[in-house]
Amino acid sequence: MGNTFGHLFRITTFGESHGGGVGVIIDGCPPRLNLSESDIQGDLDRRRPGQSKITTPRKETDTCEIISGVFQGKTLGTPIAILVRNKDARSQDYNEMAAKFRPSHADATYEAKYGIRNWQGGGRSSARETIGRVAAGAIAKKILYQVANVEIIGYVKRIKNLEGNVNPDTVTLEEVESNILRCPDQEMAEKMIDLIDQTRRDKDSIGGVVECIARYVPKGLGEPVFDKLEADLAKAVMSLPASKGFEIGSGFAGTLLIGSEHNDEFYIDDDGNIRTKTNRSGGIQGGISNGENIIIRVAFKPTATIGKEQKTVTSESEETTLAAKGRHDPCVLSRAVPMVEAMVALVLCDHLLRWQGQCKVLT
Repeated sequence: MGNTFGHLFRITTFGESHGGGVGVIIDGCPPRLNLSESDIQGDLDRRRPGQSKITTPRKETDTCEIISGVFQGKTLGTPIAILVRNKDARSQDYNEMAAKFRPSHADATYEAKYGIRNWQGGGRSSARETIGRVAAGAIAKKILYQVANVEIIGYVKRIKNLEGNVNPDTVTLEEVESNILRCPDQEMAEKMIDLIDQTRRDKDSIGGVVECIARYVPKGLGEPVFDKLEADLAKAVMSLPASKGFEIGSGFAGTLLIGSEHNDEFYIDDDGNIRTKTNRSGGIQGGISNGENIIIRVAFKPTATIGKEQKTVTSESEETTLAAKGRHDPCVLSRAVPMVEAMVALVLCDHLLRWQGQCKVLT
């Protein structure tokens, strides 16, 4: 019921924010892939709470356990189950929210749909659910790099009205990880961090944009109709908590150009490959990858749960106010970077397997 994503490389996430743990079951991973917890833990460390003054102070190590699908350090081709246990839940912080709906959060809609909700930490609507996605995404990244040398790098592009100057074609992971915000523009990152910290002290929240690039993606990934590669990427990243917008290539700015300005003209490079002089298409044309870098942007809204008092209603339809307690991110962007990377990796890995299955079986 909406907890599974993918076709050939398929994941199902499970668990609630304040339950015993969260995790993922991965089906369709090719056999004989070298895999250990250390291949996964790095990305989980980038996603975990408590990293800095601009994230939630909840303290979790987010240590992963592979409990099936791997034998003697290699994948078996059978379902891989990964579990991360919750250690630092403080459910009492949410007692008031058992009856009061947080404005712009999923509380009211969950109760409208199911007639019941886990109000401790938000249950499945918490960003803690993304642990399973990031764990699975780390495996997808490894497959993509091993098979096709694909690199996926995300970073913070904008916080509110502050925008970093980043070249997506040359940015490195080291540059992204050089500060707590994961914005490679060091000078702008300092301004962004100060703005987030001030917003936190004001008991409020702030949003922004994550940009992500996938390099060396093979030509031919994606389907020409309903499963266009950009459509699957859009669904993937728009399923992340707090996501509110998606762009690829020129995005909305492309609407300001005429066709002769926007078209990516073809040429033959020195190795005899068909390339494009520009990349306003964002690496995808007709729903299929063209071999150029895939560049997407994802907009994230300000975190819904804030400490400022706001008007709301109760589950009994009574008007009231709420100043939320608990530990929450004043801005989700720094921790959203590995989440976006993971979803891009899951889509590309799934389409790589689909392409191999359909188009390479007779070659």
